[in-house]
Amino acid sequence: MLESVIPRGVLRDSIEWAVSDGLVAYEPAIAAMQARVAAIQAGAAGECVWLVEHPPTYTAGTSARPEDLREARFPTVAAGRGGQWTYHGPGQRVAYVMLDLTRAHGPVPPRDVRAYVAALEAWMIGALERFNVRGERRAGRVGIWVADGDAEAKIGAIGVRVTRWVAWHGIALNVEPDLSHFTGIVPCGVQEHGVTSLYALGRLVTMAEVDAALVGAWAEVFGGA
Repeated sequence: MLESVIPRGVLRDSIEWAVSDGLVAYEPAIAAMQARVAAIQAGAAGECVWLVEHPPTYTAGTSARPEDLREARFPTVAAGRGGQWTYHGPGQRVAYVMLDLTRAHGPVPPRDVRAYVAALEAWMIGALERFNVRGERRAGRVGIWVADGDAEAKIGAIGVRVTRWVAWHGIALNVEPDLSHFTGIVPCGVQEHGVTSLYALGRLVTMAEVDAALVGAWAEVFGGA
């Protein structure tokens, strides 16, 4: 069953939190999310945040430009989400968020995709704060950035799809990935800035610690439901 790709999680308030051990192949993960989204729409399953790591993969959003794939060093997959090219790989925490947007989630109003994306950004910022890292937004650029003097680099990406008002896909936070793997693409279409990670910033944290930070920051942004 495709649903079995997503392990049974822990229910916190009304959200199920599931964590997959090891590396989860990208295409089965997409199929599992689609099955879960259909179940949420049918009232047969609850909302879910699924925490995974993928093997090295380049994924193309609906706005991805062919010329931004510089070198196909790893498998390339059409993701079906918004956005451009993104890299996923070991050492990166991907959080797939499957929420029913017909209802409010704390201060996030129903059927407001912009507010939802802003909340995902705030969620990453809150998680990074727990490691004394200041994540920042940038006008015209989706995702979370870290400033270092006059330079800046991206530490967290966002890609969302909404199907009949159920959101899926989510965020990718760079914990300790091989940053050289990003050179095969123009990440999110931005050429003038680089990418970074918690490890590159001197934060030697475990994936379990990052998961705990994400869980802790969730309620601050989305409320208890």
